[in-house]
Amino acid sequence: MSNLNFFKACLSNERNGTLQLFQCLPNDKLDYSPHPVNRSAKQLMEHILAHIIDMKVIAENTNCDETMTFDFLGTADASEKLTHLWKALTTSLENLTDEAWDNEPVELTIEGKPFATMPRVNMMWFFFFDIIHHRGQLSTYVRPMGGKNPAIYGYSADTI
Repeated sequence: MSNLNFFKACLSNERNGTLQLFQCLPNDKLDYSPHPVNRSAKQLMEHILAHIIDMKVIAENTNCDETMTFDFLGTADASEKLTHLWKALTTSLENLTDEAWDNEPVELTIEGKPFATMPRVNMMWFFFFDIIHHRGQLSTYVRPMGGKNPAIYGYSADTI
């Protein structure tokens, strides 16, 4: 199996866990943050959605100016947008060749300033793991917000 095909399989597996997490968050408590230095639940959701947009851009282009914000109107809207964006990303990945995936360099900028240049494969895995990282952060917010944690990688104490 090529790295690209492995990435597509991993991406497909992570979608449901991310979607379930978005859906379990209490809509009226998205401003929750465990500490002033932490992002709020809404900001983490927004960051995850923005990363999916960036991954689609990276799949289709050789440069990406990181998306810093992506507004939504609540958990249902965020869930709908996540589903739509994930599907668009998956479609974009279908158009990539292994050569373009493995070897084509992509430049990442932040607000127009150069941040990093690396092969597309590395850039995509970087964003993918960052989504998982932020989803993990967000999962620690669920109980303090009054929600129940979904079974992301197996049962949680809330799903048994």
